[in-house]
Amino acid sequence: MRRMLGGVILILACLTTGQVTSQAADFPTAKLLPVALAVEAAQAAMAVCQKQNFHISVAVTDQAGLIRVLLRDEKAGPHTLDSSTKKAYTAASFGLPTAALMKIVLTHPDAASLADINERILILPGGFPIMVGTEVVGAIGVGGTPGNDTDEACAKAGLDAIADRLK
Repeated sequence: MRRMLGGVILILACLTTGQVTSQAADFPTAKLLPVALAVEAAQAAMAVCQKQNFHISVAVTDQAGLIRVLLRDEKAGPHTLDSSTKKAYTAASFGLPTAALMKIVLTHPDAASLADINERILILPGGFPIMVGTEVVGAIGVGGTPGNDTDEACAKAGLDAIADRLK
């Protein structure tokens, strides 16, 4: 009984001195991409592509490359789901736009193996990391337009739609 009472007193002493709470403060904190912003970015990318009569899919992931939002135009091919998802995953994984990664791979042959890291990597334009400062909080990827530059433009439009709130 004395030991138990001593343990309770020690715990209370730690609480009042702040030792327990300061240990909790040692846990890292991370910024997260709210689902509302992910939806808004995906819808903005889709709207820009639809205005140009492009039938696309758009994926928005969290910082780990896991899907938060996935939209597919009614007329988009089924392959566009894979390409948009893989581009977003790639941008989140590397923290770089997929177009920049493609340039790296094309200009540095020793970097070509980046594409083979796993089956979820796709190094083609159309993916952007979503950043808060220097921290990746997610990514957006578009697939299905007739060219890499238009996939990239639609993804960029989605990113631009939420950029003012990424601070």
